[in-house]
Amino acid sequence: MTSSPDLSTLDADELRQLASRLMEEMRGKQALIDKLTHEMAILKRLKFAASSEAYSGEQQRMLFETLDTDIEALTAEIEQLAPTKPADDEDRKRQPKRAPLPAALPRKEIRHDPDSTVCG
Repeated sequence: MTSSPDLSTLDADELRQLASRLMEEMRGKQALIDKLTHEMAILKRLKFAASSEAYSGEQQRMLFETLDTDIEALTAEIEQLAPTKPADDEDRKRQPKRAPLPAALPRKEIRHDPDSTVCG
């Protein structure tokens, strides 16, 4: 969800649709969290389990293939959700926002000196 709507301006049907969409989004994210939690538990078991409980080479290969696929999918989703910036965005930040004053304008230098420069 990119922007939050003003809830006071929505009618009942729009609020129901918004709530339904948010609940569906929450279910999807909870499923992803559950899946990743399960995979983390499997990986911890792989790393810290006794050798008799460890996975065989084939089981590990299948698990790591699944993990690679999941990581690629998550990376693609993050890139999709991240705001895109134009390539020259950094160049625009470096350039001053105002044009310099014309050289033909008269200039007057005013100095403001303190009454005393000695510390008390």
